[in-house]
Amino acid sequence: MRVLRVRDPFHRSQLAIAALFCSLGFQYATWASRIPAIKEDLDLSAAEVGVLLMAAGIGAAVSFPLVAVLMRRLGSQRLALLSALCLALLLLALAGAPNYPVALLVMCVDGVLVGCLNVAMNAQGAELEKRYERNAMARLHATFSGGSLLAALLASGMNAVTSAVAAHFGAAALFLLLLVVCARTGLLTEERAVDGAAGESDAAPDASSGKKKSKWTVPSRMTLWMCVAMAFGTVTEGAMNDWSALYLEDVAEASAELAPLGIAVVSGMMVVARLFADGWRSRWGDGRVVLTGSVLAGAGLALALLSGGLVPALLGFACVGLGIAAVTPCVYVAAAGQGSDSLTLVAAMGTTGLLAGPPIIGFIAHASSLVWGLAAVAASALVVSACSTRIRWPATTG
Repeated sequence: MRVLRVRDPFHRSQLAIAALFCSLGFQYATWASRIPAIKEDLDLSAAEVGVLLMAAGIGAAVSFPLVAVLMRRLGSQRLALLSALCLALLLLALAGAPNYPVALLVMCVDGVLVGCLNVAMNAQGAELEKRYERNAMARLHATFSGGSLLAALLASGMNAVTSAVAAHFGAAALFLLLLVVCARTGLLTEERAVDGAAGESDAAPDASSGKKKSKWTVPSRMTLWMCVAMAFGTVTEGAMNDWSALYLEDVAEASAELAPLGIAVVSGMMVVARLFADGWRSRWGDGRVVLTGSVLAGAGLALALLSGGLVPALLGFACVGLGIAAVTPCVYVAAAGQGSDSLTLVAAMGTTGLLAGPPIIGFIAHASSLVWGLAAVAASALVVSACSTRIRWPATTG
């Protein structure tokens, strides 16, 4: 492995960027897995937990102007490493939060840092594809899902040893720091990552006018379509991870032992699909992959909700995982082709959808039922399919 990393620059950079994706998935799943313990430690109500989750989404939503500035000033390489390091330390801050207001502040900052890392690592991934003319983004996103799985395994193991959140988050922070070290030497240099698709510097020329581009510009109609597709795609992805187990237990009347299968099916199918999605992109093109996948996700879940029962639910969840897996990688690549500001805005919408989507679905379920909540998830996937027909997708690469 050492020889491969030294001699093959593509694989060296791919592994480094994959470490960033893994760290983001790991950090997100780590604190999410301990929400019940945090609720108990801070004596929170269900409504306060919802607001706590929403705080991260708010932080991500308002991070766009800051991330745009930081991308231009620091470049994707330095911003990625800095935000990944801060996210590791933020776990310790959350574990030591003495009261609810401090926890809210920590979660809001977490949303901002997630927005920073999300933009920077996807800029690196898009530049990797552009520089070497090889599809890699879907596999990179697979490591995000793999990081979430590792976090779940660590949470289970730590719970068997100790119930202390501080001990768990301390171990998780050490692992995240190790990932930062692994990423440090293999990321694309600032000159490569900031020039071109991954993000322009302050003095970079605008592709359409040939003039110097020194500040953020009004997003194009194409960028807005990508923002909508990304937001609804990540709402679908995030909501299924958070609400599938509860649906199986409360609506499908599955046993407590079978209820976690919902998350396992969605996550497992997403990992498998993302491992193969780069090949699909090369064969059929990004647009067709996104359109077909989002229709499969929306229609499959809708049919499962109409049918009811455990088996239809699991089949519907599998359709969601399989269909939605390639949406975000493809949209990120398309956004990077429009420039740094487009990528930053689209990534901010993606982070907002991922973090704010589950609480919104919870509000819908509280006002009506969880069936209607997941019906909104199915509708979100179909919105992605409609948006995919309006996006100019990049040419197919090998």
